[in-house]
Amino acid sequence: MARLSAFLAASSGNAKGIAWMFLTGLIFVIVTGAVRHLGSSMHPVQLAFLRYAIALIFLSPIILREIRNYRSRTRRYGLHAARGVLHAIGVMLWFYAMAHIPVAEVTALGFTAPIFATIGAALFLGEKLYVRRISAVVIGFAGTLVILRPGVQVIELGAVAQLCAAPLFAASLLISKKLTETEHNGTIVAVMAIFVTLTLLPPALYVWRSPTVEEMIWLFGLAGLATLGHLTMTQAFRCAEITALQPITFLQLVWATLLGFYVFGEEPDLWTWVGGGIIVTSATYIAHREARARQRTRAESGQEG
Repeated sequence: MARLSAFLAASSGNAKGIAWMFLTGLIFVIVTGAVRHLGSSMHPVQLAFLRYAIALIFLSPIILREIRNYRSRTRRYGLHAARGVLHAIGVMLWFYAMAHIPVAEVTALGFTAPIFATIGAALFLGEKLYVRRISAVVIGFAGTLVILRPGVQVIELGAVAQLCAAPLFAASLLISKKLTETEHNGTIVAVMAIFVTLTLLPPALYVWRSPTVEEMIWLFGLAGLATLGHLTMTQAFRCAEITALQPITFLQLVWATLLGFYVFGEEPDLWTWVGGGIIVTSATYIAHREARARQRTRAESGQEG
């Protein structure tokens, strides 16, 4: 831990962000394992609700601070609320997918989120859809088809759920990046947890059953790690551009595949690797071209000034 702190202190902004995102990936693969274990016996909606409800306990100091400073500080609660609702729906779909399809497939299909983020930026932020962006999106969806292989195998509901979750997580990611301009990391995570918990409460009550003591122990560990993961991810967004962080996310497919193989006995699927590689290549290409475009824009602005 001391070496990691020293590295982060000496690194540039993007290097710090990549290190934080690497740590985030390791944390979330452990969270993935816990969700897969609990999802075999607990309804995904109740599991998702308890994960965020318990997280509020860990986040209570930040929540109390927000309450005390409510009148003295301007908060963008409209954006927070929108992100919370979108993220809650995405979480329900993701938890369902985790309980029904292999971990590696869930992770690979999750890589479509940055592609949806590119589309969302064009639709809602007024960014232009250049040829390179359109081609990258098309290639990314081709990778999705390689994983799903429609017509060759039956597309499972878990895969459909994960594909529906991806654009919701993309929207959440875009809003989170926007919020880092004015909000503290803890505030972003804590307020999202509140809105997600409130959104998940009604459907969770509908399918409720009393958790066992063992399940509660797992849930507290899950909530603590997931909360830590969101804090490190938000810090990564603060340190670096999303485009610089995109390539490192491919490692999550490696961790997820190893987890599925050694812990849950899931045989790695060659097509999941091939499709995941195509999707990540597409997203990385977008990241590279967008970074170059921004550098060119900054250079032109400097010359004009």
